This record gives sequence, C-alpha cells and structure tokens, in this order.
Amino acid sequence: MDLFEPARWSTPLRGAWLQNEPMARHVSWRAGGMAERMYVPTDIDDLSAMLMRLPLSTPVTFIGLGSNTLVRDGGIAGVVVLMHAAGLHPVIRHERVWVPAGAASPKVARFAALHDRVGAEFLAGIPGTFGGALAMNAGCYGAETWSIVEQVQTIDRQGVLRWHTPQAFDIGYRHCQLRDTQPDTAVWFTAAVLNLTHGDGLASRAKIKALLQQRIATQPLQLPNAGSVFRNPPGDHAARLIEQSGLKGLVRGGARISEKHANFIVNPKGLGSAADIEWLIHTARNTVREKTGVALQPEVRLLGEVRT
Repeated sequence: MDLFEPARWSTPLRGAWLQNEPMARHVSWRAGGMAERMYVPTDIDDLSAMLMRLPLSTPVTFIGLGSNTLVRDGGIAGVVVLMHAAGLHPVIRHERVWVPAGAASPKVARFAALHDRVGAEFLAGIPGTFGGALAMNAGCYGAETWSIVEQVQTIDRQGVLRWHTPQAFDIGYRHCQLRDTQPDTAVWFTAAVLNLTHGDGLASRAKIKALLQQRIATQPLQLPNAGSVFRNPPGDHAARLIEQSGLKGLVRGGARISEKHANFIVNPKGLGSAADIEWLIHTARNTVREKTGVALQPEVRLLGEVRT
C-alpha cells in the first residue's frame, strides 16, 4: 500500500497531498525542481497528526513563502510541508499579538500598526513568512525579529508541540538555534507571541510606508528574487563588495546579479535555472574573496539535489 494512500490513516488528515509538485511555484526565484511529495496542512493540529504518522525515515522540509530559498533542479526528496496560506493572519489575545508561523511578515507589520502596536514596522521589509523570519532572525533597518518575541511554539519531527521563551535559543545575526540540541535536530516554528508596546498607529503606518518606498527605490522588487543573497560582513555591506568586484549585471543563463542592488540575484520571467543562480552565488563569493579577502556567507537556503 502506498504510504500516502488515505486508507493508511486511521483518522483521515484534512490537508492536501500533492505529488511531483514544481517548487518553482513556491519559491520567489521561480526556479527549481520538483517536490516528491508536498503536504499543505489545514492547521497546526492537522500538521501534528501528519508528522506523528509519517515514518521517521521520511525526510521532511518546511517552506513558507520561499523568499530566501533556492531549490536545486534535481528537486527535494521526501515530504515538503507548505506552511504559508493567504488566510493566515495575526490576532490579539490577552493584549499580545499572536502570529501563525505561516503568516507573511509584512502582514504582521500592518496588523500591528492597525492595532496601535509599535515596534514591528521593520517586518514590512521582510518578504517571507514570520516562521522563516524566526528561523534566521531576519532583520532590516536596524531591527531583528527576535527583539519583539515573547514566546514561540515549535513542532518536532514526531509532531510534538512545545512553547519556549527566547532564552531557550542561541540567537545571533541571521542565526537561531534551540539550545541543548544538535544543529541538525528537526524543529520548526509554528506560532509566536509578540510583546509590542501600545503607541501611535498612524505614525507606525507612516513609517511602514516610508520603509516600503525605500525598498522600492533601492531593490529590484519587480523581478523574481530571493532578497539579500549574502549576509553583511561585520562593518561592511555585501552589496558594496560585490559591486567593487565588478560583478553587477553578471549573467548566467536567464539569471543575473542585479544592476540595481548587487546583493540581489534576479531571474526575469523565471527563465534561469537553479543551477544558473547557484553558479552566480558561487562566482560572487569566490570573486569577492579573491579580490577583497572577505568570505561572504550566504543568507539563502540551498535545498534539494543537483540535477544529474
């Protein structure tokens, strides 16, 4: 019997199974291979039930909006869990903002401002889900995700849900790891509680508008991209180093290093392959190291297998 046949489950799951799903539909670079299987849960309880029943030998990969992810052309084996859904949104509970991990970060910024909470405006500049922002401690404009977090909920490979405070994590620049676990331990974020102060919602919305205008003016948002490709090295900017190395506009296949912002790789019309994009990443990293001595660290996740 097929592992994914509904008859296998004593209680049917409520989510949707997809087979050989093109990951280009689910990542912002619009490139990459197939997911062997994809599960789209209806809610966290449904996700927990699926993980509890899925054999531990089956690889599991979580993805939100795919805004900082490159899926190689050979695709992803096992099960990809799609966490983002358009209907997910924050709510106010007990004077706190509660956020599903699959909600888009800009939506969290707008929700907070509309409810006269301040401190989350920077999230408008983070294109992924809030779960992804937690996983990498995403930040921009001088603020980082974990600075506004009071509690988070996680789920493990067995489907067990737990609540944690920030003290349970080792948190740094573009880094977050649950303490007392191995780096490859499978734990994913499912929700968060934010501690935002009451303030001037009108001023907060004006700040969000200004931040978005700045993004539009400085970043190639009209083309498929995955945000910043490299972390900024201490005291410097990756974009400056890439530009200094003469790499702006470098083309591979249908992808290129953006002329507007050198720390962005764009994929106009989705014509570039994942291999093209990965080549540009490695070329930029190697060239910058050769010319400046700085070893840039990728900010994007590389998933899946190289096509053979």
